Amino acid sequence: MQSAPEPHRGGHGLGPHVVGRRVVVRRLVPGETGPSGGPAMTDVLGTCLRWSNGECVVQPEDGPAVVIPLSLVVAGKPVPPRTSPRLRVSPRECQLRALALWPDIVTEPLGDWLLRDSATSTARRANSVMAFGPAGVPDAYERVVAHYERPVANVLPDSPEDALFRDHGWVTEGHEADTVFMMASSSRVVRGLPSGLTAATIEPAGPGLVRAVVDDVAVGFAAYADEWVGFRGLEVAPTQRGLGLALAVMAALAEWGAEQGATTAYLQVLGDNVAARRLYEPMGFAPHHSYRYLTPG
Repeated sequence: MQSAPEPHRGGHGLGPHVVGRRVVVRRLVPGETGPSGGPAMTDVLGTCLRWSNGECVVQPEDGPAVVIPLSLVVAGKPVPPRTSPRLRVSPRECQLRALALWPDIVTEPLGDWLLRDSATSTARRANSVMAFGPAGVPDAYERVVAHYERPVANVLPDSPEDALFRDHGWVTEGHEADTVFMMASSSRVVRGLPSGLTAATIEPAGPGLVRAVVDDVAVGFAAYADEWVGFRGLEVAPTQRGLGLALAVMAALAEWGAEQGATTAYLQVLGDNVAARRLYEPMGFAPHHSYRYLTPG
């Protein structure tokens, strides 16, 4: 014989189907009076562990689980999972942390903008102004133009800074897609890599920077700083692609980062690079923000 359905107050969208999901539950507090003179109520936010035997059990992020008799449930609903702490980091902080990938980079503040120069790298990230948010100083645009022989601006899409440079005739460099800054849990990256890959050799490449190589046909770089590990420069010889060498390089770099104590991993890839994103997404990498490079038209 089927058991009777669990009793609950109508109109709140809760039930056995929310077990395992994040929910908010409003409940009556017996014996207490609310500010308006009516019954007192309180909200519980957390993961629903159980909905049975006339009870709803909710596990908040902190503290013990809360057992709520269904007769006291007034309202409630499933809510989206809480955003990972790493995804709550600002784009500006992400970009500042990613400077570790260029150990020789020289930076100079321009108000809240940042002038970046490298004597050894031609990468745009190492030779451009990071203009995320207002500069907060006069003549910032003119000073950028004067600073660089070949000016490049790193901006967030459709931001006031994007509009500022475009108003001066700047255009997207190469008319390419925006770059996507992707992040993941470092341990998730390691778990997401298959076993049995070709072994890659780790070599020092600068302060806090290493490279992984496979027989001079595949290479990639990683840098560690403050519990973050970043990856760049993953390349495989055209004749050797499709053999799992990119995964072998990533495996070696990710394991190296985990050994250093990294909890967060990041990399940057062009948004229209479908092959690269297919490589990285199974490792847990998810988009954090996009940015673009502008140059004088």
